[in-house]
Amino acid sequence: MRFIAMHKTDARWEAGQRPSQELIANVGALIGDLAKTGAFEGGDGLRATSEGARVTIDASGGRSVTTGPFSGGNELTAGFSIIRAPSLEAAVEWAGEEARIVGATEVDVRPLTEPWDIGMAPAPAEITSRRYMAQRKATSTTEAGAVPTPAQRSALAALIANAKSKGIEHIKSETLAPSRRGRRLVNSRDGVTMFDGPFLESKELLSGFMIMTGDSMDDVMSWAGRYIAVVETPEVDIREVMEL
Repeated sequence: MRFIAMHKTDARWEAGQRPSQELIANVGALIGDLAKTGAFEGGDGLRATSEGARVTIDASGGRSVTTGPFSGGNELTAGFSIIRAPSLEAAVEWAGEEARIVGATEVDVRPLTEPWDIGMAPAPAEITSRRYMAQRKATSTTEAGAVPTPAQRSALAALIANAKSKGIEHIKSETLAPSRRGRRLVNSRDGVTMFDGPFLESKELLSGFMIMTGDSMDDVMSWAGRYIAVVETPEVDIREVMEL
């Protein structure tokens, strides 16, 4: 089984603060230890919402775009796609089409953090595009366990196939199981508290994620407990990634 641990942001990262060398080293050690077990699949951080945009789809299919920064609203995640695009505007256009196909009503589009964003390496001169995450927010339909229909999957396949003509590379898409099958860790002065799903709509904005494999939710909880400490975050959601 595959699971995703999603950590939430705070004022430091929203202000554009770079992570300390200690934090970078601790995250690297966590990933290294997890990779040794064969359970690490991948992970990324997100740039501040000031570098992103929010796409809202109304009941009639109309689309509006709000540029960041934005505050937390419905931050419960139903799934996400990662693409490489030449600009935020191009990424927003693609994400809006994906949202229309799958029936999403709100999508946040933000750049992923690259090593050169945090001073770990110089930016390659030949790269003129960057990676973006399109985070689809949960609805009552996704929380009920709905998955893309055959018609929706066909339309998504066509969207992905046509992406290259617009200078966009589709890297991956994931759909998450309903939050009733998840767990939430909350960090406070009194320590870390665990809550079983379903979750109310989280108001905490997403800051990054790590995907790992395990036989069960219990199997990955020790890693999740270490994760919330290492990334210095107020809240982590652990969700099952669906195999469609």
